[in-house]
Amino acid sequence: MNISNTKQNLKKSIFYSCCIVGGGPAGIMLGYIMAKYGVEVVVMEKHKDFFRDFRGDTIHPSTLNILDELGDLDDFLKVPHDKMTEFTMTFGDKQIALADFKKLNIKTPFIAFTPQWNFLNFLTEKAQNLPNFNLLMATEAIDILQENGKVVGVKAISEKGVVLINSNLVVGADGRHSIIRKKASLNVYNLGSPIDVLWFRLNKPDVTFKKSFANSNKGKFLILIDRTEYWQCGFITTKGNYENLKSIGIVNFQNEITSILPELKDVVTQLTNFEQIKNLSVTVDRLEKWYTEGLICIGDSAHAMSPIGGVGINLAIQDAVAMANVLVPIFKNSNIPTSKDLKKIQNRRMFPTKFTQGVQLLIQNKSLKPFLTDKKKDDVPSFLKLLKWFPPLRILPTRFIGLGVRTEKIQL
Repeated sequence: MNISNTKQNLKKSIFYSCCIVGGGPAGIMLGYIMAKYGVEVVVMEKHKDFFRDFRGDTIHPSTLNILDELGDLDDFLKVPHDKMTEFTMTFGDKQIALADFKKLNIKTPFIAFTPQWNFLNFLTEKAQNLPNFNLLMATEAIDILQENGKVVGVKAISEKGVVLINSNLVVGADGRHSIIRKKASLNVYNLGSPIDVLWFRLNKPDVTFKKSFANSNKGKFLILIDRTEYWQCGFITTKGNYENLKSIGIVNFQNEITSILPELKDVVTQLTNFEQIKNLSVTVDRLEKWYTEGLICIGDSAHAMSPIGGVGINLAIQDAVAMANVLVPIFKNSNIPTSKDLKKIQNRRMFPTKFTQGVQLLIQNKSLKPFLTDKKKDDVPSFLKLLKWFPPLRILPTRFIGLGVRTEKIQL
């Protein structure tokens, strides 16, 4: 029996105006905004909770602006978080100030670091106070429902069995391995990436560091993010090198870290096995077409970003705001979004996606890759030298990281 095309089964399904698949930043933010402005929406999340370590934990100034527009900023700032007001990079003995968010003329000139589950729990608690917001946890989408070539819902598996959700619009916000975009046969354009990032945490050594920074030494690169009680560390390596590092053992990996930053020698022994290290295989891709009739993708489902600048969450949140601005008036007027409406959303968000990915690829391919593959190379990349020679240029990476390209505002 083909559930995707069986009207009898569709009649038995639950109906929501909009069904969002994926409870990440894009999905939860979109669901919250739409429900806040009067649209009935359901968000499906395949896990039982939001707890996943080493996910993007950066809340950028642009997102803080959105929380302010929603009237939630003061409450969010009560959630435990760390503030990053500047970011520096070190190449050998040369230090470069990359970004200074205090230069942004905005209400919240900083990046807030908090575990992503804190952010998602915060948004969910706000959203669940709204009668139009529905959340289905431990509910995994496994297929789309179609009728006469149009997507009309989602088939999912929950702890209670099969769930059929009929909807006027399905939104794929289920990440870079999206089942929704796969089932909708949306074509993915892979832009490639020469790097991977190994994430781990270390207790703070008995030395004073800047709040958050990057350090490098002879073809090796280490990022440290101050998380108050510990350092969240990112070891950037060439694509596919994780297995090689595992094969030479954890002690050699410790030595790799201390060769970059000797001050970590007293704490690096906390790493006793590779189970403590999360390998992020970096992917940079985007959909050529984000939508089909009755369905659209946003966030990582539409465009997987490099971790450079930590701007993936920023792009996802901006997608959600832009989408809500288009969809809410349509639904409130009792209309159903057309392909023309969905195309409008893609057109709005494609430029910032292409521009951001272009900058990330330029840094990856022209700076990081040569640095990581040439063990004798220890010089500052040319574009960073410009920031040192002409400090006013630092506003460019500051705005790029902090606010992104084509910053969205809620217009409802």
